[in-house]
Formats: sequence, C-alpha cells, structure tokens
Amino acid sequence: MTEEDPEVFAVLCSGHRDVLPLPQPTGRSASTVAGELMRNPGDPRTASEWAESLYTSSTSLRRAFRAETGLAFSEWRTRLRLNHSLQLLAAGHMVSTVAARVGFVSTNGYILAFRRYFGETPGAYVKRSATRTAA
Repeated sequence: MTEEDPEVFAVLCSGHRDVLPLPQPTGRSASTVAGELMRNPGDPRTASEWAESLYTSSTSLRRAFRAETGLAFSEWRTRLRLNHSLQLLAAGHMVSTVAARVGFVSTNGYILAFRRYFGETPGAYVKRSATRTAA
C-alpha cells in the first residue's frame, strides 16, 4: 500500500476491526482537502493554509467539515492519521516511524492520541494483533 493510493487505504480500513469511523465530506472544498489528506495523511498544513490555497476562508472550510462529516477538521484529520497508522503498524513499522509518517509532531503525541482513541498504546496494539493473528 502506498500513501498515494486512498482507494486501497479506504478498502483496507473498511475491513479493519479497529478502524475509527471517518465520514467523507461531499462539498468541493472539504472533499478536496480530504482527498489530499488521504493521499498524504502527514501533510502538516493547517485548516487556514488549506483554505487559503482553495481561495476560501478557514471558517468556511471548518464549517464545511463539521456540517458534512459531523466532525471538526482537526478531529477528522486525527482519525484519518490514526486509521492510516493501523496499516503501517500492521506492516511492521516502528512506532516512531509511524508517528512521523502520519504527521504527528512527536512520537509521544501519537502514542497519547492512539491510547485515547483505541484504549491501548500502539505497542500493545501490535502485540495483541500479533497474538490474534497467530491464534
């Protein structure tokens, strides 16, 4: 799987037991941003930077994400990054590598977010997944 292939990513995540729900936006601006982030979850641009590149306001972009997905932009992006990280962890990448590739500023921030959403650390998740696969 490559970061540039969002359709493969979506198919893999749709069958993944632990994947976080990630509603897709439908409007032009929000869906453009979502598509780009699906291709590159590690893209560091803020909602304001995305809005500027799309010639809209950050308020409009944020409102579009909320209205179309039910999630704030930051929440949507965090879920995307965590979902993408599941595939990288399953592929055997180190936690620090996964954190950097999906766009977390620090490994600790990634671990904290992972624990908040999945109830365990990425390391514990990998061990549990390996045990489940072996069984």
